[in-house]
Formats: sequence, C-alpha cells, structure tokens
Amino acid sequence: MLNVLYFARLRESFGLDTERLDLPADVGDVAALTALLRARGDAWERELAPNRSWRVAVNQDMAHPDTPVRDGDEVAFFPPVTGG
Repeated sequence: MLNVLYFARLRESFGLDTERLDLPADVGDVAALTALLRARGDAWERELAPNRSWRVAVNQDMAHPDTPVRDGDEVAFFPPVTGG
C-alpha cells in the first residue's frame, strides 16, 4: 500500500490531501503510478497531464518517471515551488 500525498493546487483540484492506495502489480514506477491516477479522468487527467507543471517525491526524495515505487512508500505530488 502506498501513502500518496497531494499539495497546493493538486490538493484543491482533487479534493483530498492524502490517500492510501493499493499498489497494483503492474505499477512499478512513478510513470505507471501517474498513468494510473490520470486514468481517473477529470481533474486527475487535467492536473497530471504532461503539459502541466508538477513534481513528484518518493520517500521525500525528488523522483523521475523511472523512479521505482514499492509497497510502503510515501509518494508526494506537488506543483513546483518558486522562491523570491
């Protein structure tokens, strides 16, 4: 089971800040997890589209599409942060 966190505009668009997600056998990396979430449609498809700006961290380390995800991991989705 994954602990998935959503921050800022993603939290607002999805209407939740966290969820526990059973990890399907065919989901082994960030790209596959993102595709699974995007397949929910509506806000999920729109906000996690490749042309939108967002980032992912796995266990609090910045992740890439090929970063593995495993049962027990924490995966966070968030928009990029700018400072100033």
